[in-house]
Amino acid sequence: MSQTASVWLVLFVALVAANLPFVNERLLALFAFRSGHGKTLAVRLAELVLLYFVAGGIGLLFERRVGQIAPQGWEFYAVTGALFIVLAFPGFIWRYLLKHRK
Repeated sequence: MSQTASVWLVLFVALVAANLPFVNERLLALFAFRSGHGKTLAVRLAELVLLYFVAGGIGLLFERRVGQIAPQGWEFYAVTGALFIVLAFPGFIWRYLLKHRK
């Protein structure tokens, strides 16, 4: 896989991972809650942080496969965290700001 394809794949994985907490009621899209109330916003945000690290790990695997891993400072994590939050915006809008007909 080329380096460009790897970058686009990581961006696609990040887009899906960022919206996953908001588009379903299961924890990590796998485990159902026993209570009928579903996930709270705090659970969704914790899931968002966990999926941020999963998507970053996938990016790290691609970077390791290409060559030497570049050292990252706090600026890198601040920018990628902000990007991940921006990618989660459509899911947040769909979950909390749009009216859903039942």
